[in-house]
Amino acid sequence: MATRIALIAHDHKKDDIVKLAGEYAGTLKRCELIATGTTGARLTAAHGLPVERMLSGPNGGDLQIGAQLAEGRVDMVIFLRDPMTPQPHEPDINALVRACDVHNVPCATNISTARMILDGLTLRIAQRV
Repeated sequence: MATRIALIAHDHKKDDIVKLAGEYAGTLKRCELIATGTTGARLTAAHGLPVERMLSGPNGGDLQIGAQLAEGRVDMVIFLRDPMTPQPHEPDINALVRACDVHNVPCATNISTARMILDGLTLRIAQRV
């Protein structure tokens, strides 16, 4: 069964998540990916990654991903947050991060942590081959 990864990025972090996905495209292509709307579209356009797209974050996409997480359908979350810009849907964001904590799902909220998670996943995939 493929690892299911949720990919989310605030507007000022979308370029970062696209770059990160390019660095780990080989690993990500072996996973099932879900993302909020615009982030998913950018990942597919830039790297040809198949991404199941939810609504955009402000329109409920974070909550859709959180619901899948609570159902055990998400194995890890990469959520590149912009801590310098207030978000109108901050309660949804906090609920998603809390759900990760409640369900013991790894959640990276910055590039450094995302790289650590993806490095570990890359190693695990290599050991399976």
